[in-house]
Amino acid sequence: MRLKLVVFYGSVRSQRQGIRAARFAVARCRERGHDVALIDPLEYPLPLLDKMYKEYEPGAAPEVLQRMARLIEPADAYVVVSGEYNHGVPPALSNLLDHFLEEYFWKPSAIVCYSAGAFGGVRAAMALRCMLAEMGMSSIPSILPVPKVQSAIDEAGVPADPALGKRADKFFAELEWYAGAMKAARAKPDERSECEAQALVPTER
Repeated sequence: MRLKLVVFYGSVRSQRQGIRAARFAVARCRERGHDVALIDPLEYPLPLLDKMYKEYEPGAAPEVLQRMARLIEPADAYVVVSGEYNHGVPPALSNLLDHFLEEYFWKPSAIVCYSAGAFGGVRAAMALRCMLAEMGMSSIPSILPVPKVQSAIDEAGVPADPALGKRADKFFAELEWYAGAMKAARAKPDERSECEAQALVPTER
């Protein structure tokens, strides 16, 4: 199944290395036949959150939010690429995600995490799981950690070790399963309406 995917990347640091992991994720998903867009905060510069996209009148949101919405709304699933800052999620990533909410509902996400050290950013991934669930795009069970990202992947997004590509294919196959199942479920409005009636809609903010 050909899917529409959005890859979120959340660092604006001058010496950022995680963009390698984001480029790798984009390339791997395209190789698997999907339509993929990368949302990079350097290309989509946002102020610190004041008003969410939904809080603007139709057509009145800033252009940067309109451009993001055109990618986020039709997406079937999301890949979130996160570093680890003080055992948590990078602030630029949190700010990027927080500008939207309902647009994510009933769609899965997958976490690619990275670090300059040996642990691959897994502690940030655990914090990110809670955020993504609250946003209505719960993450799949697996994560894809990339330790020592600065040497594991080159600037073009090509992995140094083919084993990373094999792990990624298994990881993205899992995301595809969830995305396909949830896409089919969203196409059944009666079932979705029943869930909403039972207050299973993610928390409104």
